[in-house]
Amino acid sequence: MFNGGMATTSTEIELPDVEPAAFLALLKFLYSDEVQIGPETVMTTLYTAKKYAVPALEAHCVEFLKKNLRADNAFMLLTQAALFPWKGRDDRCEVEEVRSLFPVTGENLFLRPYSQDTRARLFDEPQLASLCLENIDKNTSDAINAEGFTDIDLDTLVAVLERDTLGIREVRLFNAVVRWSEAECQRQQLQVIPENKRKVLGKALSLIRFPLMTIEEFAAGPAQSGILTDREVVSLFLHFTVNPKPRVEFIDRPRCCLRGKECSINRFQQVESRWGYSGTSDRIRFSVNKRIFVVGFGLYGSIHGPTDYQVNIQIIHTDSNTVLGQNDTGFSCDGSSNTFRVMFKEPVEILPNVNYTACATLKGPDSHYGTKGLRKVIHESPTTGAKTCFTFCYAAGNNNGTSVEDGQIPEIIFYT
Repeated sequence: MFNGGMATTSTEIELPDVEPAAFLALLKFLYSDEVQIGPETVMTTLYTAKKYAVPALEAHCVEFLKKNLRADNAFMLLTQAALFPWKGRDDRCEVEEVRSLFPVTGENLFLRPYSQDTRARLFDEPQLASLCLENIDKNTSDAINAEGFTDIDLDTLVAVLERDTLGIREVRLFNAVVRWSEAECQRQQLQVIPENKRKVLGKALSLIRFPLMTIEEFAAGPAQSGILTDREVVSLFLHFTVNPKPRVEFIDRPRCCLRGKECSINRFQQVESRWGYSGTSDRIRFSVNKRIFVVGFGLYGSIHGPTDYQVNIQIIHTDSNTVLGQNDTGFSCDGSSNTFRVMFKEPVEILPNVNYTACATLKGPDSHYGTKGLRKVIHESPTTGAKTCFTFCYAAGNNNGTSVEDGQIPEIIFYT
């Protein structure tokens, strides 16, 4: 630059893609090891440190970003983290484009929307990208409601929708994706109509797990959105209403935002034979002493050998009679007195000292049932020693006969 045959004759060297404040931060670090970065300069300083190969300053910038990572800026940082393919443009950003990525104040850290042209990933920071994804998993609702969500590119949207660990109901995720499609139509100067929303979504639409919704959620939203074809709508309605369920083109694997080890408790001490079914629900009320997430029940199966059952399971908030989670499904048993797992589509949050009703409506032959039931069952973690106490009581009303003493729904499967 300054010496040799190709040295410039100019007294000034122009660096059009580097912010003055970021270049000053680079010089100060090189000459004095002083780290001078803040919310307004961290992204441009990181860009500059990478451009001139100063890994120590890069590390300081990334550490600053990690400490300031929040749900409302996770998507913006993820988009710049180079998890996904480059768009094919030159890696030199004009200073005006780079400036558009950054906020004016620390209060709005990283939230400034960026233009379609600046969607090339600026930084190769897989560790930062991983932290962004973990933050989105834990705070999905806040992240998708943040200002920057509708500004992400399609690759980022697809990468997030592919995850099994998002902590949000699928219908809310669908509504957020529709908002993104409307913004993308405007960016591409397309009319905001259902056909164009489907067009800009591309592969992302197939990653919405419509089978995880309730039939009411699907009917009130996606079915009327115009984004799905008539054939897809009919296929999904059949999936919700018919047993055995026909195959659908959309993923039906639950998203589980839970970490740790699955736990279960059994409230009966003995198993007997012949519990009959006539279309009435078996019910039991319960409460717990701490917040947990119920993911399913263990149910008894047939006394007549291998059999298939159809079953609807529910958890109801007792005081308000609100259904918090349900699943119309089936299970196969082998004729033994063991319990057989029946899972909810999504984890059901159970708050401490609140009454809930566990329901199971089975269609099939007579089954085993439990006796010598316990009113209180305590689960103790083998690793931490933490105790989760379940208290059971009779659920009055239309009940197939299950009580604290005997009946169905012997097991509750949960995470703490």
